[in-house]
Amino acid sequence: MQIEKIYKDANALLEGHFLLSSGKHSRYYLQSAKVLEDPKVAEQLAVELAKMIQASNLEIDTICSPALGGVLAGYELARALGKRFIFAERVNGEMTIRRGFEVKKGEKILVCEDIITTGGSALEAAKIAESMGGIIVGFAALANRGFCKRVGSDLAGKPTCKLPNDAPFFALADFEFDIYEPSECPLCKEGSVAHKPGSRGN
Repeated sequence: MQIEKIYKDANALLEGHFLLSSGKHSRYYLQSAKVLEDPKVAEQLAVELAKMIQASNLEIDTICSPALGGVLAGYELARALGKRFIFAERVNGEMTIRRGFEVKKGEKILVCEDIITTGGSALEAAKIAESMGGIIVGFAALANRGFCKRVGSDLAGKPTCKLPNDAPFFALADFEFDIYEPSECPLCKEGSVAHKPGSRGN
């Protein structure tokens, strides 16, 4: 699948001046919600991702996603794999699993996001699932921002990747964009103001 074309066709590969959740700035932003608003496309992407995971012979009981961004991708992946789906969410700033979801001791869990940059949110979801007795067997995302090493890619991971080295990471494609510290951002130096994705119609 031509993942970059799918994102462009859905107007989900945005260009501008963005303030990322990490506090850093970028000229580009991936808005997976625009891709996933089409159920047929969401299903196709999840099926392709499921094929990659199935080829690894990884044993999985449950898919867990951090809300809100990972919920649609995780649910579709769980459907493609025929697995149970749960999600973690922030309550007063801390990731938690609630709403009656339970994790059994020894339950094999794959954490799924829509996009993984450094993997911080995915790792938070993984830790809460582990604290409930789960075993994290891997991570997955529709797109990889290029900070973490994914299965099947020649792209090396960066030191800022937060995902553990002993768990496989599956994604459909790598998207490498320049990311800047605010003090070093060339867009800021040009007089542009960074906007948080989701604002101004993004």
